Amino acid sequence: MKKLNDFNNENSNTSDNPTFDSVLNVRLSRRGLLMGSVASVGTAVLGGVALTACGGGSVVAATPVATAVALGFGAVAKSLADQVTVPAGYTMSVLYALGDPILGGASAFKNDGSDSDFENRAGDHHDGMEWYGLSTTGTPSLTSTDRGLLAINHEATTDERSSFFIHTTGGTATLPRPAAEVDKEVAIHGISVVEVKKSTDKWAYVKDSAFNFRLTPLTDIEMAGPVRGNTLMATKYSTNGTRTRGTLNNCGTGKTPWGSFLTGEENWAGYFFRSATDNAARGNDKSVTSLNRYGRSQGAASRHGWETGGSVDKYVRWNNSKLGTSTDGSDDYRNELNGMGYIVEIDAYDKTRTAKKRSAMGRFAHESAAFSVPAAGKPLGIYMGDDARNEYIYKFVTTANWDAADASPANRMAAGDKYLDSGKLYVAKFNSDGTGQWIELSISNPTIAAYAGYAFADQADVCVNSRLAADAVGATKMDRPEWCAVNPANGEIYYTLTNNSNRNVNATGSSQLVPDSANPRAYTDMKGASAQNGNPNGHILRVKEGAAGAAATTLTWDVYAFGAQSDADTGKVNLSNLTSDQDFSSPDGLVFSPSTGIMWIQTDDGAYTDVTNCMMLAAMPGQVGDGGKKTLSYTKTDGSTLAVDTYIGKAPTATTLKRFLVGAAACEITGLCETPDGKAMFINIQHPGETTKMTDVTDPTKYTSQWPSNAGYGLGKRPRSATIVITKNDGGKIGT
Repeated sequence: MKKLNDFNNENSNTSDNPTFDSVLNVRLSRRGLLMGSVASVGTAVLGGVALTACGGGSVVAATPVATAVALGFGAVAKSLADQVTVPAGYTMSVLYALGDPILGGASAFKNDGSDSDFENRAGDHHDGMEWYGLSTTGTPSLTSTDRGLLAINHEATTDERSSFFIHTTGGTATLPRPAAEVDKEVAIHGISVVEVKKSTDKWAYVKDSAFNFRLTPLTDIEMAGPVRGNTLMATKYSTNGTRTRGTLNNCGTGKTPWGSFLTGEENWAGYFFRSATDNAARGNDKSVTSLNRYGRSQGAASRHGWETGGSVDKYVRWNNSKLGTSTDGSDDYRNELNGMGYIVEIDAYDKTRTAKKRSAMGRFAHESAAFSVPAAGKPLGIYMGDDARNEYIYKFVTTANWDAADASPANRMAAGDKYLDSGKLYVAKFNSDGTGQWIELSISNPTIAAYAGYAFADQADVCVNSRLAADAVGATKMDRPEWCAVNPANGEIYYTLTNNSNRNVNATGSSQLVPDSANPRAYTDMKGASAQNGNPNGHILRVKEGAAGAAATTLTWDVYAFGAQSDADTGKVNLSNLTSDQDFSSPDGLVFSPSTGIMWIQTDDGAYTDVTNCMMLAAMPGQVGDGGKKTLSYTKTDGSTLAVDTYIGKAPTATTLKRFLVGAAACEITGLCETPDGKAMFINIQHPGETTKMTDVTDPTKYTSQWPSNAGYGLGKRPRSATIVITKNDGGKIGT
């Protein structure tokens, strides 16, 4: 989820999967326009009737959805100011920031680089977040609106090598890295759970709450599901493959129907080092194929150099090379990477319960995990995306049918065992006629069992190497699937596809892709004098399940909205006709409010930041099939025409989509949860000032942001990731 050092630009999908059907169902002729000169040549109304698309198949009729509320605020203008701006009639305050003490008598945060004991403080890069209510007596509550726990991801830290804002003079960017610096950097990753409370209309976090705890990359965590005990999990730390250490690069979240917290491990591969001779040390076995597919080619430098912190185990584990002589990896950390990349379940209410990595849900660069609307006696669907260029969209369908008695279990982790350790993992294939399929990733699938690109041994191998299994079945390569969310009004699923620089009309090979129906744009977007090519502004895909609901293997889809600058050509780029009160780029965080039905869209943008800081918009989303079909026509360098059919939702209006918030300079807006009444909203402001140069760390006048100190929060001027709380001055629901 970072822009400056965009770890999501990992591009290891070298499979030759088509992007759609075998031949994309894209028509070639000798007519058309150059890339960047795209024409809309046809529109078919979808609305409330079925649309029969070109090439066979049909899009099912849209199901009307009642609009829960009206967006009752004035749109916030775009801004480059170093502040968080909210609409008139709202109040924003900073609640919880990097370094705030929560455990073990940690001292007040000085914010000058001298602070230590970060395992007892708030971590960095606040990201996905969920609310867990507490009653006045401190028991779990579904209705509490003035006391609760926030479970918060701490994704990463600013700067590729030295995390310079937490070190006095910027840290050591060369190798080896000092152990004391590494220890700080490791500790600011992971999860924090912190109590928050409202008193006389003011929110604050509770510094000394008995509920507060941290998980870091060193915390003992249990492996669960098909991979538990498999030889692929064997390490020097857990020779029997049942445990691992820590959770890493935590991005999006999910809240289970039984009240536990799910966190997705996203860009974890870059934290590990592999030697330049590791392929030979491994005998060029199939583990090399796996490592390459997950972005760890031999000789690749690690992100922070943590493996050079010393000779003790907590540093050595970041070296993913084969160093031992065992056949199973139990005497080194050659398999350590296999323990990262999962959905992790945590009981936010009970810090004594061990967190579990739910391997049945697949291993990839996880963002959020969004649940289908629970229905008694039917399985649950959990929707997920793999956030890297040209990666895939997934879902997991539980074997167990939902039982409402599990909504408040005595043991939330046991409920997780029931629903998350057994089920079917699927990957999506999107067709050019607005339909699609969910393809099961199972060792019993003959296509996977006989895949020439990788010899799968069992279902654990399929789970560990979900990307390779998805390659095998020909899944659709997407434009960086970020967060996803389920509309509680109708069960439709929304996926943010944040951007993809690898879309190219004249693409050849496996990493560059031609536009296709669900990823239809390839254009040039100028940022000053710099040309940004591909799909730099991203879009939001919308999916409707077939008649079987969460268990369906068929789907229909369209695009809710395309990110674009408002003055971009409406026939080429601004296909959703966005106005200056609505335009956005690189959609990322995505959350539906259970209270109001509003869909909140958050951005993590590098393409539009010469015009505005990152933002959050409110939307009333409609439904699949409420718009029309368009055909985009591109002229290739050989003179032929590439025509791409796509399906676009009804254009947003001034009352159905508008900007609610603009963040501080060089930040990302991410993470959102509310109190059950919808009257207090918690949002994360991640990495303000990340464009500051390491050499300027001791000169506050050169910081590209001084937020939140310039908003009156905390000591020092170094920028800090932080959680804010927003309330409406009249006491009403946020957004109405």
